[in-house]
Amino acid sequence: MKITTARRISQAFFFIITVWFCAVTAAGTKWWQLRGWPVNWIIELDPLAGLGILLATHSIYSGLIWCLITIVLTILVGRFFCGWLCPFGTLHQFTGYVANGNIPPARRAEKNRYKSAQNLKYIFLIFLLTAAVPDLLIFISGISGNKPIIFWLFIAIITTILILLSILEIFSKPKNIIISFLLTSVFIAMLSFLPQTSRILSSSLQTGLLDPIPLFYRSVNLIFIPLFDGTFFSLSQAPRFYGGTFLIGAIFLSAVLLNLYIPRFYCRFICPLGALFGLLGRYAIWRVGKSEDKCPDCLMCEKDCEGACSPSAKIRTGECILCMNCLNACPHDLVGYRTQRSASGEIVSPDLTKRRLTATLLTGILAVPMIRLNGSAVKIQNPRLIRPPGALGETEFLSRCIKCGQCMKICPTNVIQPAVSEAGIEGFLSPVLDFRIGTSGCQLNCIACGHICPTSAIRPLSLDEKTGKNRFASAGPVKIGTAFVDQGRCLPWAMDKPCIVCQENCPVSPKAISTKETFSLAAGSLVVKNSGSLDIEFTEAQFKPGLLSTGDFFYKAQGKDDKLRLIIKNSEKTITVSPAIPLKPAPQSGILAGIYIRLQKPFVDPARCTGCGICEHECPVSSKRAIRVTSDNESRNKTAAMII
Repeated sequence: MKITTARRISQAFFFIITVWFCAVTAAGTKWWQLRGWPVNWIIELDPLAGLGILLATHSIYSGLIWCLITIVLTILVGRFFCGWLCPFGTLHQFTGYVANGNIPPARRAEKNRYKSAQNLKYIFLIFLLTAAVPDLLIFISGISGNKPIIFWLFIAIITTILILLSILEIFSKPKNIIISFLLTSVFIAMLSFLPQTSRILSSSLQTGLLDPIPLFYRSVNLIFIPLFDGTFFSLSQAPRFYGGTFLIGAIFLSAVLLNLYIPRFYCRFICPLGALFGLLGRYAIWRVGKSEDKCPDCLMCEKDCEGACSPSAKIRTGECILCMNCLNACPHDLVGYRTQRSASGEIVSPDLTKRRLTATLLTGILAVPMIRLNGSAVKIQNPRLIRPPGALGETEFLSRCIKCGQCMKICPTNVIQPAVSEAGIEGFLSPVLDFRIGTSGCQLNCIACGHICPTSAIRPLSLDEKTGKNRFASAGPVKIGTAFVDQGRCLPWAMDKPCIVCQENCPVSPKAISTKETFSLAAGSLVVKNSGSLDIEFTEAQFKPGLLSTGDFFYKAQGKDDKLRLIIKNSEKTITVSPAIPLKPAPQSGILAGIYIRLQKPFVDPARCTGCGICEHECPVSSKRAIRVTSDNESRNKTAAMII
C-alpha cells in the first residue's frame, strides 16, 4: 500500500468519525444517541484549545490532556495532524483536488508555490494567544510575592528558553542573547507592577473563532445537521433553528470555496492551529527532504504539494503537512521521509520581521482591555445575556469557551443559541439562551450542556445541585436569571383579558409565579328587562353567544344583593348564572347591573424563580413577550443578586 493511500484512508476515517460524533450528540434513548460516545475526542486532541485555556486560566481541563499526545507526535514526526487527521483540512484537500485536479501540472505547481502571505497564520496565532496571556501574567505576579521560589524558577526557565532559541537559530548574532536577557529583565520588572484584582486585564480566549476543529464542529452542528435533519435522516424530534447561521455559514463556505482559487487556502494562510503545528514540528526527527542535491527542477514534487512547502528547493519544514504526495511524484526518487536533513537545505522559521512581531504582540495584549473599556467586564452587562446553567462567571467563561457549539447541539429544547450581539465582540458565537426559539425553555431536570462541554466553561452539574436538593438544599437551585412581568403587555394587567399561561407552565415547586385575583368591570350600566332565579335578560345588551361562559365572567347587581354570581351561559341579551348562588329574590325590571371579569394577575417570586424561561416561551403575546427573563439574580454572578 502506498503511503498516500494510507493517508487518504486516515483522512476519510477521521472525517467520518468527526461527523458521526456531531450527529450522535443528541439526548435520547436510541442506540446511536449519546451513550458513551467520545464525542469530544477530536477537540481534546487539539493542542491550540488546550494551550489557549492553559494561558487564559493557568489550568487545563482533564479531558484536554489528550492534546499532549498530539504535541509529542508533532515534535517527533512533524505536522501529521494537518495532513492525516484534521477533518476541516480533509474537506479543503478534497475541494482543492476536485477544482484543480484536471489543470496542467505546471499550473498546479504554480498554485502550490510558497507565498509570503502564508506567514499570516503565525500572526493570527500570536494575536490569539497573546489575548489569552494577561491573566497568566497576573497569576505569575501574584506568585512572585506568595511563592518566590516558584516565581524565580519560572523566570529561569524562560531565560533558558530564550538563550536556547538564540543559540539554535541566530547564534551568529550574539547581540540577540543580550537582547533576550534584557527582555526577560523588563518582563520581570513589569510583573511587579501588574494589579492583582483588575478585571480589565483578564484574558479572553478567542482561538475558537479560527481554530479549525471548533470551527468544523460549530458549522456541522449548527448548519449542516439541522439543514439535512428530517430530509435524508431524522436526528431530532423537532426541527432545529439557530441564530447567526448566516455568519457561521459564510465563514465556513468562504474557507471551503477559496480552495477553488488556491488549494488548502485556509490551511496555508489563516489556520492558527497549523501555525502552532508548524512551530512545534520545525525540528521533527522524521521529515520530508531530498536525499541528494541533484534535482533537475522538474517541479513534479510541487504539483500536488498540499502545504506549499517548496520541496523542490529549500524545504520549509514548518509548512509541510506530510501529505506525502511528493514522495510518489518525484520521477528521480530523490524525495523521501527520513531522519536526515534535506540535502538541498531547510528553512525552519517563519519569515516574521521584528516590527510585525512586536506589533502583533502589542495588538493582542491591548485588544481585550480596549474592548472592555465599555464596562462590559465590570458592571454593565446585557440583561438578555443568559448563559446555560453551570456557566462560570463571565470573565472566566470567556477564558474557557472555544465556541464549538456542542452545548447548542445537545440541548433537547434548542434553547441554547450562538450569541451574535448579546455578548459583545468577545462573546461572539458563544452560547446564550433565547427562550423564544425552540420547543420550550431550559428543562428543570436537564444537565446535558455541562456534561458535554469539552473545556468546562459550563460546569458539569449533578441533578441535585441544579435543583437544589439533598446536600445542596441550603444553596438552593442553580439560577440562570429571573422572570419579570411586563405589566404594559401582560393580558390581565394591561387589557383585562384572563390569562394564566405563565403560572400554569412554571415547573418550580412551589411555583415561582403566583397570581392575585381581582375583578374588573367588563360591561356596566346594564338595565335588567326580565329575570328569574337563574336567567336575566337585559334591554340593550349585545353579547356574543358563549363569550361569557368561560368561567371568568360574573354578574353583579347594584343594591343590597351585590354578590358576584358566576355566569355559565349567555346569548345575545340573556345570561344564566350558576345555581350555586341563585337569584333570590329575582332582580326587578329596570335595575342596573354589571358584568365583571375575574383576572388572575401574575407575580414572580425572585427567591423561587430559576430563570428557566418556560414562561417566556409559552407566553401568548408572541412578538415581545409579556414575561421575559433577564440575567438578574443568576447564581454565577453574586453582584447580580436580588435577594439578600
